[in-house]
Amino acid sequence: MNRELMTELQSFGLRLVDPSAGVASRKGGAGPSDHKAVTVDGHTIMVPVHTSTAWNSPFTALAPDAQGRSVVTRGSIPIASISFPRQPRFYAMQTLDGVPYSHIATLHGADVLATTVLQTCIRYESRKKTCKFCAIGQSLAAGRTIAHKTPQQLAEVARAAVLLDGIQHMVMTTGTPNATDRGAQVLCDSAFAIKAAVNIPIQGQCEPPDKDVWFDRMLASGIDTLGMHLEVVTPELREKIMPGKAQVPISRYMEAFEASVRVFGRGQVSTYILAGLGDTREAILQICDQLLALGVYPFVVPFVPISGTPLEDHAAPSPEFMQSILQPLGRSVAAANLRSSDIKAGCGKCGACSSLSVYET
Repeated sequence: MNRELMTELQSFGLRLVDPSAGVASRKGGAGPSDHKAVTVDGHTIMVPVHTSTAWNSPFTALAPDAQGRSVVTRGSIPIASISFPRQPRFYAMQTLDGVPYSHIATLHGADVLATTVLQTCIRYESRKKTCKFCAIGQSLAAGRTIAHKTPQQLAEVARAAVLLDGIQHMVMTTGTPNATDRGAQVLCDSAFAIKAAVNIPIQGQCEPPDKDVWFDRMLASGIDTLGMHLEVVTPELREKIMPGKAQVPISRYMEAFEASVRVFGRGQVSTYILAGLGDTREAILQICDQLLALGVYPFVVPFVPISGTPLEDHAAPSPEFMQSILQPLGRSVAAANLRSSDIKAGCGKCGACSSLSVYET
């Protein structure tokens, strides 16, 4: 498997001769954005296509053939064959009140349904508290989504996505609505309705709630795995880049990780770490060792600067920097027996936003 090429594509991005190829790419919004799903050697990854880095990428994808297959060139030299996942059939549908299904949940990677249940956030509403890499309000402002997906809407779309497109698992994230449960309640309500409609593994993602009892409630509601995302691991850098979220200290995250692993099990709790925002290689690997010891999967992904955010001009990490983290981390993940393939649902299982899983040897 060409893991070096995957790492390079995620750092440099990709220029597209035919931007309409495959699943429609996504600009702005919560979570991973400005990407396009690309399949390399049978492994689907998300590759930046709308960033300034991608516009200057040495890699170009030629127009695909009728089967969605394309050739990647570096300069003028063909170096690899890729393909683009097809637009899912559920995108053509809408709810009875006229909301397109794609405004409620979207295809991520090759077979994952992803949604932001609440498209608003107490952090994002204040310039002094907002995470400087986040674009959660952009897709709402552009009319590509709705502010609050109801449990009934999510259940309807999830059922259609499974039946029509063979979706294998679902990711539900949320803006932080308050400083207490921090989104756990809305995730519980959503998961309960979805599981009543269709049997699909679900990952819920939120900041650590104020009380550990929420982990039992989330499991009981139908959430199979949990994501609580550190994103930045150096305390001083957290206060600079995400001043609102940094009010929940790393010590609370560690307590919450330990408590949630007791509920969900080893390997079924994960965290998202954005490499390239200023944390050193050593700092990232050190905290990853602590996470693995707790039974938490450390999903390290390259930072992607999203247009319209304060960090839109921040450089993406180099492939060399990413490889210096992913190679030893992949070995550590395998040694801890916490491989991505054993996760029931979520970002780590999908693996599309990082090439980490192909380093797990």
